[in-house]
Amino acid sequence: MTDWTPHTTQASAWFESLRTRICAAFEEIEAEAGSAARFEYSPWSREEAGNPDPGGGTRAVMKGAVFEKVGVNVSAVHGKFAPGFAASINGASEENPGFTATGISLVAHMANPHVPAVHMNTRFLVTSKAWFGGGGDLNPPLPHAEDTDAFHARFRQACDAHDPAYYPRFKAWADDYFYIPHRQVHRGVGGIFYDHLECGDDDMFAANFAFTRDVGEAFLDIYPQLVRRRMGSAFTPADKQTQLEWRGRYAEFNLVYDRGTLFGLKTGGNIEAILMSLPPQAVWT
Repeated sequence: MTDWTPHTTQASAWFESLRTRICAAFEEIEAEAGSAARFEYSPWSREEAGNPDPGGGTRAVMKGAVFEKVGVNVSAVHGKFAPGFAASINGASEENPGFTATGISLVAHMANPHVPAVHMNTRFLVTSKAWFGGGGDLNPPLPHAEDTDAFHARFRQACDAHDPAYYPRFKAWADDYFYIPHRQVHRGVGGIFYDHLECGDDDMFAANFAFTRDVGEAFLDIYPQLVRRRMGSAFTPADKQTQLEWRGRYAEFNLVYDRGTLFGLKTGGNIEAILMSLPPQAVWT
């Protein structure tokens, strides 16, 4: 079984600190709107037979005037992949199923359809290999080009500080990944997605950890700006209907195609935390 590592501990502490700052920023926006909404925190423990230290996480959810439903989860888990699933994970196998995993996962569904929904996730996994993955993507029911441009520009800035090849590569990866084949539409207007930034030594860990931190900082910088820009916009019943229909597509993607959902379910994660990405309301026509 893969043991907890100093790198896992270091990454986990960062993800928790980012969660704290994101939650504070979102609560501040609620306060600006005259809402007293605050995050409710629900710790959970993972269970695995024969594993004395399987880890767990904390589910944080807020339902307010601006954020109709937002969840920010952090976790650090440790154990063995189930037979049949291990072979699908980088560096794992049925003969070597041990892993540690830590990360932050965020999904926000907004009350005003002019405010884009958003997803952000960064994670660090260790099997016989170690790597970072993650990204963020914008999901507006009513797209505004200036919002899309600002979101992409901020993530490009984060990427370019580390490698000019990152942004075009990770943007294309997001476009490919956040696509709903049975609808033949993208889930939103994209962002970046990356995986398997491998950390074969301390220097590689430091470089990829620095990049992953910058991805989190980019999100914390740009998304509150977009929320404040749109949260007071007037909208019609037709706008709300459009939002509910797009939420249905978001739910379809997360339940049918999302790798993070499958990973959580296959590794004994907290069900409510795994499914916090689902919208509070949606319609199918």
